[in-house]
Amino acid sequence: MKAYVFPGQGAQFTGMGKDLYENSALAAALFEKANEILGFRITDIMFEGTAEELKETKVTQPAVFLHSVILAKTLGEDFKPEMVAGHSLGEFSALVANGTLSFEDGLKLVSQRALAMQKACEITPSTMAAVLGLADNIVEEVCASIDGIVVAANYNCPGQLVISGETTAVEKACEAMKAAGAKRALILPVGGAFHSPMMEPAREELAAAIEATTFSTPICPVYQNVTASAVSDANEIKKNLIIQLTAPVKWTQSVQQMIADGATLFTEVGPGKVLAGLINKIDKEAVTANA
Repeated sequence: MKAYVFPGQGAQFTGMGKDLYENSALAAALFEKANEILGFRITDIMFEGTAEELKETKVTQPAVFLHSVILAKTLGEDFKPEMVAGHSLGEFSALVANGTLSFEDGLKLVSQRALAMQKACEITPSTMAAVLGLADNIVEEVCASIDGIVVAANYNCPGQLVISGETTAVEKACEAMKAAGAKRALILPVGGAFHSPMMEPAREELAAAIEATTFSTPICPVYQNVTASAVSDANEIKKNLIIQLTAPVKWTQSVQQMIADGATLFTEVGPGKVLAGLINKIDKEAVTANA
């Protein structure tokens, strides 16, 4: 079975999408539509902007989404997903790819998500950290032992977890992770504590926007971050998408479930090759490709 996967924040690079714009009339039309919807020329920043400009919250998430979704649309007849999944932000790309969301609605939600997350980040000093070389249960136990808010946020692959929470709690957790035998525990250059309770204000804001958006029955199941299982019911997809901002990204578990359900080829659609790398670490036998 053909599985298509869509990357999240952090995959952006200067020049992303430029080749699509120049070589496909469909892509160029969609990029111009995106400029209209967003109210600024995101294409100028994607194609010519600096790394700093691309890192701006209002730019990063829509940029990665646009690269992924427009690339999928240019694949034409070759694009026949039997299952889809996306890492964090990438779940929105996956939901456009499988027909749950329209291009326009997906972009509007991603833009609102980025701004809501930015606002939530400004309320309390918060951050994330990568923990390498510890079993999942040890990471969870260490987080639970720390005063303050710190939780496992991204289950990326065995031995690679990201924790998220209040800055002081994350710093304490990093020291405790090293003491527990982690190879590395390092603070990440992110704007705040994504996929943790610190995102509750953003979740509430985004929930209203998601509730007001039409979700259609998809052409194939999406393996959602929150459940790590196949979901095809539009209302259930909507509910899980609302929970996603404050819940962990179960990427390892999602990939394992997709393989158990018959995935034979994983194609990464969007900037970078991060997910293909993670999938190969989750299952050495998995076959991966890039669109």
